[in-house]
Amino acid sequence: MKEINLEICVDTIESAKNAVIGGATRLEICSALSEGGLTPTPGLIKRIREISPIPIYAMIRVRGGNFVYSREEMDIMLDDLKTLKELRVDGFVFGALTSDRQINVSDCKEIIDAAYPLPVTFHRAFDVLVEEPSVAIEILINLGFKRILSSGRKETAEKGLDLLSEMCKIADKKISIMPGCGITPDNLMKIKLGTGAEEFHASAKCKKQLWPGFDRQTNSIRMGVVSEDDLIMVTNSDTVRQMVNILLDDIPHA
Repeated sequence: MKEINLEICVDTIESAKNAVIGGATRLEICSALSEGGLTPTPGLIKRIREISPIPIYAMIRVRGGNFVYSREEMDIMLDDLKTLKELRVDGFVFGALTSDRQINVSDCKEIIDAAYPLPVTFHRAFDVLVEEPSVAIEILINLGFKRILSSGRKETAEKGLDLLSEMCKIADKKISIMPGCGITPDNLMKIKLGTGAEEFHASAKCKKQLWPGFDRQTNSIRMGVVSEDDLIMVTNSDTVRQMVNILLDDIPHA
């Protein structure tokens, strides 16, 4: 049976612990998943490195918004990469585009060279490219990326299933295609069978209330965007376990 990997993206130590307990095979560590994932702090990486028996990849993304970066922003990300590399991460996640939504080859090469010999994943910047998938995949292979995280240029991986399947065929194992975005226990088998992919990316999150019983009536000031009743999203170990079991099951569900 071929090896199947489930990468879980996390932005807290609690989520990292739950992903490991659930059986994830790799962690993508970010800050601010509500922004699509930004570069994590060295402190978070250090603590997760101490408790994680599985590989950890760090997002390299200086801000939210598009993936077109200034020279100053690239310098910041290169400094961040160097710092996180010293903390013994196992790989990085990055993507950079030009203003006309093509792969920024020079920016990507800088990151690949700085990360060496560690692997780098090209993230969902792929899903907003104007380049044909076959052309973009070939560019990323030549640059040295090890995998592409993609939803098949749709809002979710399930909606992008046709293109993800085509991408897996185009890649022909020269680079790994990793479906991600909106993957749950309910649709994972469909995506697995429909693409033939060997790696999958999910958050497996559920809502958790911070400080139950906290009296906000005395002071209603909020710092930043806080969800109702101070709810946050945390990786659920049971959901991760369900997804791992689905990936280990070679028999299609009825």
